[in-house]
Order: sequence, then structure tokens, then C-alpha cells
Amino acid sequence: MVMGEETLETQVAVVGGGPGGYAAAFRAADLGLDVTLINAEERLGGVCLLRGCIPSKALLHVTHLLHEAEEAEEWGIKFGEPDVDLEAVRGWKEGVVDRLVSGLHKLGQEREIMVIPARATFEGANRLRLEGSDISHVQFEHAIVATGSRPRPLSDVPFEEGGRVMDSDAALDLMTVPQTLLVVGGGYIGLEMGTVYAALGSRVTLVEMTDGLLPGVDRDLIRPLARRADDVFHAVHLNTKVASLEQDGEGVTVTLEGDAPDEEQQFDRAIVAIGRRPNSAELGLEEAGVEVGEDGFIVVDEQMRTNRKHIYAVGDVAGEPLLAHKAMHEGKVAAEVIAGEPAAFDARCVPAVVYTDPQVAWCGLMEQEAQEQGRSVRVARFPWRASGRALTQGAAEGLTKLLFEAETERLVGMGVVGEGAENLIAEGALAIEMGAVAQDLALTIHPHPTLTETESEAAEAFLGQATHILSRQS
Repeated sequence: MVMGEETLETQVAVVGGGPGGYAAAFRAADLGLDVTLINAEERLGGVCLLRGCIPSKALLHVTHLLHEAEEAEEWGIKFGEPDVDLEAVRGWKEGVVDRLVSGLHKLGQEREIMVIPARATFEGANRLRLEGSDISHVQFEHAIVATGSRPRPLSDVPFEEGGRVMDSDAALDLMTVPQTLLVVGGGYIGLEMGTVYAALGSRVTLVEMTDGLLPGVDRDLIRPLARRADDVFHAVHLNTKVASLEQDGEGVTVTLEGDAPDEEQQFDRAIVAIGRRPNSAELGLEEAGVEVGEDGFIVVDEQMRTNRKHIYAVGDVAGEPLLAHKAMHEGKVAAEVIAGEPAAFDARCVPAVVYTDPQVAWCGLMEQEAQEQGRSVRVARFPWRASGRALTQGAAEGLTKLLFEAETERLVGMGVVGEGAENLIAEGALAIEMGAVAQDLALTIHPHPTLTETESEAAEAFLGQATHILSRQS
């Protein structure tokens, strides 16, 4: 059918145009299926491209440049005080986003995917109702739900457009750099956004209700980041929660409970980054008979099927970890299952990266998890103070950490903290997926001098063959 008709029939209806949705749509089209992608926004890309991964990394690149300019004085190079043009920075950030969005739309057109900007809700097991489009209904054989997630607000403090309490979306707009800024939440979003604003001149106070930054992440990896956070931020308060928060035209007044020295504090603005919740409500999933868990995530199996076998869910709406690359992988799995391919989500690990300074990345099993699960592992660490390349980059506080299964010496986990961790973690993910053992990593010749050597040297340390450190195993 063509635009303007009341009902459209399609083999595969994809609801949501983020990484999971467009990856599913593109893969399904490549496999010869007739695909319709319904997206609530005019532009494809979802939160990751429009208001998340990409714009935040663009700003963090600016932040990294500012940090390097400061550190260069130790290397004998002095720069003047930076002159930051916020409008130009925003323009550059949006230019990156626009370029990628344009590429996605072109790829969709070349695959002959019908993209409909509209809000979709289920009105039956094989039918969607559309709002905001000339097409009123979509009749489908298969559906893939990829509606993502949204920031979780503090209780009784809703996010308001133009308000002084910002979610991550508003923070990325970078409309102003406040003199004082409160960041609520010491997870990756709070740390990344706090880092950006601190570099641009804000006096940032960060509060985290647990006893450490990045809760759940290996403490060996967090120590260098925590030391850096103490330097970059005006204050970091752990074991602290927000008891009350009020905003007016002048600023934000906060009452803190816990280890913060002053209970009541005032800030120009606040960023709330305490997690995200799935966009599963108001989709009419009950009309389709799709099961949703108490946490709001759609229940799926390893083939991304819901309890209604012709309806699939991928990405943030289908459960943690809430990561774009996991969503894309799941989207491809769902498309391949629909096309009759032998596909399933059976990844041994999903790598994660925090783009702070220093960067933190990990994949597979962490040491604390192994202890909690009663798994016998042996740990190898390579401190970057023994890496020539790290020293030339001023990154001596970095660390590469490997976890090996005690009996088989198979790599089951890896963590990295330091410059370029985003790239180093990929080797660990590949090694885990391939079932590599310590000797595989140790016998792989890595180029010198590079940070990748820290991975093979950590394996050599595990085997008692290290060159640049004394080998100690645990």
C-alpha cells in the first residue's frame, strides 16, 4: 500500500527507531522481508544517537582535549586559558548527530524500508494503531518492540522542560554552564556529565547513595577514577542521598542525608542521573497479550521472543544491560529468527565502557561476581606504571586486570582503567567469546610500545612469564 491509506500490511513491524530498532529493521530487510519501521520521532537514532551515546561522546571529546591541554604543562608545553564558545560546541555536536541521522535515513531508503513517524500502540495481537500519521493502522505478521528507556526522576521531582533540575537529555543540550552544579548519581551518566560540566567551568558536587562510584563495577578499576574525581569535582559525597529538592527561579535547594558535611546546600542547577526505566507502558502490550515483568521490562527468551511468539522485544525495553551495542545485537537476532535463521542471543559477555577520565571498561565476569557465585578464578594484574606507552601518555595510574577460570585457565573476565580503555576492551571480549586461555593471550605478539601490550603482559604475569613486572598470582 501507499501513504495516505487507512491500513498498511507488512511482514515485520518494528516499533522504535533507536539502535535496536533500526538494526532489526535493516537486518530484516537484508534478509528479504517487507519491513515497516514506526518511530515516534521524525529522526531515526533513538536516545543513543539523538540524546545519549553520540552527543555525550562528542562533548567528552572536548573535555578530553581541555584536560590534555592542562596536563601538557607537565610535558613542557603551555597553552593559554581556553576560550569556550558554547554555541560553536553545540553546533559541532549537533553536526555530528545530523550527519549520522542522515546516514541512517539513506540506509533505510536504500533497503526500501517504509519509515513512518508516528506513535504506535497495540490494539491486538497482529495490529497497531498509529497516531500522527496518515496511516491509521498497521497489520503485521511479526512485530519487534524497540521503544528504549527514559531517565528515572527523583520521587516527587518531575523533569520539566526548561527547569533547573535536568535529566541527561537536557544536560546534553548544554544551554548554559552553571557556576555551581549538583549531580545526583555516581553511575556512568552522572560521572560523564559531571566531567563535561566540570571541564567547562562548573563547580560540581556529586552525591552517590552507595559507598563507591560506579556501583557494581570492580573496585580495582574504580580507584584511579575515584582519585581523579576528587581532583576534578568540587566535592564527592558517598553514602549520601537527596532527602528533598526544591527549585525556583534562583536555583536549587537540596537537603542531603548521609556523609555530606552540610545537610542543606544550594546550587544553580542539578542533574539527576539515578538510572533509566523501560518505555513499556502505554504501548497497549496488554491488548496483544505480551507479558511484562514487575520491573517494566518485557519478558523475552534467548531468541528475543515474547510469550506471543510472533512478537519480539529488543534493547532497553527487554532488560539490562541498557547498552546500545547490546540492543543492536538483539535486533539482528530477532530479525534473523523471523527470517528462519538459526539465531539466538548467546553472548558470553557484553562489554561496557565509561568515558570518564580515566576511562573504565570491562567485560565478562568481575572478581566480586566470581566470589558471590562461588566460582574459582585466578586474577592477573598489570599496572600501567610498568608500561612504556602509558608513561609517554601520562597514564601511569592505569590498570589491566584479567580473570581466568582456575581449572582451565580460560579467560572469563577483563577490566581496564586508563587511556583508551574503550578500544582495549574489545580484545578481551573477543578472547572470552573464542574461549581463549592465558597462553593464547601471552603468545599473541602485541606491537610495542602500545597499551595493548598490557593485555598480553597481564597474561604472562599469570603464567609466571612477565618481563616488565614480577609475576604474582592470586
